[in-house]
Amino acid sequence: MEFKETDLKEVVLIKPDIFSDERGFFMETYHQKKYAEAGIPEFFVQDNFSNSKTRTLRGLHYQLGKPQGKLVFVLSGEVFDVVVDIRKGSSQFGKWIGVHLSGENKLQLYIPPGFAHGFCTLSDQANFVYKCTDLYSPKDERGIIWNDPTIGIQWPIISPLLSPKDASFKGLKEMEDDLPLFEGY
Repeated sequence: MEFKETDLKEVVLIKPDIFSDERGFFMETYHQKKYAEAGIPEFFVQDNFSNSKTRTLRGLHYQLGKPQGKLVFVLSGEVFDVVVDIRKGSSQFGKWIGVHLSGENKLQLYIPPGFAHGFCTLSDQANFVYKCTDLYSPKDERGIIWNDPTIGIQWPIISPLLSPKDASFKGLKEMEDDLPLFEGY
């Protein structure tokens, strides 16, 4: 397994070991000891699965009172996955990264608590898995609008399919009082 730091220091790109033969392949999607040794010590308490059709954009989501770290990967299809540092006081505040995750490349992305997360579907459909470090809490759910010009995400799609909730999110500047704090801030 390879663990690679991204341009957002705490966000980690993971390339699992794939064991292939004429029958197909085998891979570990999570191994607590290996992940902890790579600096991902979190304990995951909830798994989520979503299916999205082409041009669907989900996000940018986060939880305030019960922040969730996430380990995400795609079982089939392809997405453009985005992470934004929204922690007040962070030297990376407002910075984002985007990574192509697919059933073919089998890459995973670890997103620590305190970051907003979203993705858009690039294939006809995508099956997406999230391992979360805290349970879903509707009262703590927050979001940033996907096309916030202060963040400037370079999404690879135009006019995405959005849920009414995701379409109603505000920009990062309007969420100033509803953002997580960077530790030590």
